[in-house]
Parts: sequence; C-alpha cells; structure tokens
Amino acid sequence: MDPGNNSRVTEFVLHSLSGPRELQLFYFAFFTLFYLSTLLGNLLIVFTVLSEPALHTPMYFLLSNLSFFDACVCSFATPKMIIDFLMEHNTISFEGCMAQILFLHLFGGGEMVLLVSMAYDRYVAICRPLHYTAIMSIRKCTGFVLGSWFVGFLHSVSQLVFIVSLPFCGPNNVDSFFCDLPLVIKLACTDTYILEILIRLNSDILGLCCFVLLFMSYTVILVTMQCRSSTGMAKARATLTAHVTVLKYDYYTIGKIGNIDITKYQKYSLKAVIKILYWHEKYDDF
Repeated sequence: MDPGNNSRVTEFVLHSLSGPRELQLFYFAFFTLFYLSTLLGNLLIVFTVLSEPALHTPMYFLLSNLSFFDACVCSFATPKMIIDFLMEHNTISFEGCMAQILFLHLFGGGEMVLLVSMAYDRYVAICRPLHYTAIMSIRKCTGFVLGSWFVGFLHSVSQLVFIVSLPFCGPNNVDSFFCDLPLVIKLACTDTYILEILIRLNSDILGLCCFVLLFMSYTVILVTMQCRSSTGMAKARATLTAHVTVLKYDYYTIGKIGNIDITKYQKYSLKAVIKILYWHEKYDDF
C-alpha cells in the first residue's frame, strides 16, 4: 500500500516478538509446544466428559463447555502468530483482521457469561443441595451454554459494527500479535474518540455485569460455607478455590494488560509477551 494515496488499507502489519533468526525459531518451538499443550489439555477435558457416563452431570457439562471456549480463545490468533515466527513479513488481510476481532469478542464474551452460569451451578449445589437435582439439569445447562454463545455473538457484532465501516487509508501497523480492537481503531483515518469510548463501555458493561453476578454468587456461597462445617463443605471449598483463583487471574490480568505503556519497550515488546502468555496460561488453571 502506498501511504501517499487515500486508497483503502487491504492488510495490516502485526508486530509480535522480534529478534534474530535463531531467537525467532526458539519462539516458534516454544509457543508451538505451549499452544499444543493448552489446546490438547482442553480438548482432553471435553473428550473425557463426553466419553465417561459418570461425568454426565451439570457441573461437568458446563466445565467441558468452558474448556471448549478456552480452546477456541487460544486458537483464534495463536496459530497465525506461530507461523509468523517463520515469516519475514507478518501481515494479515483486512478481512482476516475483522475476523480475529469478531472471534475474540465472541469467545471472550461467551466465556464470561458461561462463568456466571458455573457460579450459579455452584450456588445451587452448595446453598440448596436438596433441590439441586430439581433445579439443575443437562437441559437447563444446555440453555445456559446457548445463552452464552448468543450473548457472545451480540457482543462481538456490536463491537465489529463500530470499526468495520471506518476508513483505513494511512498507517497499518498494529503493535500486537493479533488485531486488538483498541489498537486497530486508532489507525482509522477519522476521529474515533467517541467510538473508542463506546467500545470501551460495551466491553466494560458486559465485564462489570458478569463480575457483579460472580461476586454476589461467590459471596453468598462463601457465607454459606462459613455457617456450615462438614466434609462436603470442605470439598466444596476446594472447588471454589480453583474457581475464584481463575476469576481473579482473568480480571486482574485483563486490567493490567490495558495499562502497560508499550512505548517503553521498543526492541522486545513486554506487552506482546504478556498478551501471548496470558491467552495460553489462563486456560490451564481449571
């Protein structure tokens, strides 16, 4: 693309981890193993739940769907990033960039809603154990999963609407290993201040609503466990510890990623490192 004309951008240049050829090959091998272990681990959970009749319960049904979401999230951009370590020029088409934005918000938004469903399942199991089988069922959990996909779809489409029709005619360098919406929209050849606020509000409202529901659910659960003392409560406490750890990691890391000043790191992008590790590592916690 000639930067001197007003033609529409047809591709974006992605910037991930840089370095000499030997280091790029190391990145390729390291992240390939990291990605495959994460992907196969999540798919193993899905296969195990599907193949073992004893695990055909609402809790494990939701867990298997969470693992599927995790496999999707870690796969929407990582394979291309790994291949790009072997390429001299790391570019992505405009359509491919829009697809990455769509899938990121589809899977990410859906996963947050599914986590709320899992919190509700634990609330019923711990706070109303005698009514658990009457309240929770595979059919109801299927509705929760479909609802998660629906909310994720609405969220992704609403985010994509803000950017897909914008004019891109100038710089096309994205300082990330994938098309991150806040970075891409800054490349538009128009004032995007209001759109950036709307995009942030869109994501923040969804994230805040899920966080409030999760906080309320786990607060009630923890209060209930404090009032009871039994072997069952000890087991429930162990399960909740894993859930809460993942939730803290999710929200804390997302917040930190957005506040890193990347201008301080020119040769090796620390923000890129954190993003790459985040998309993989957070999915191994369950």
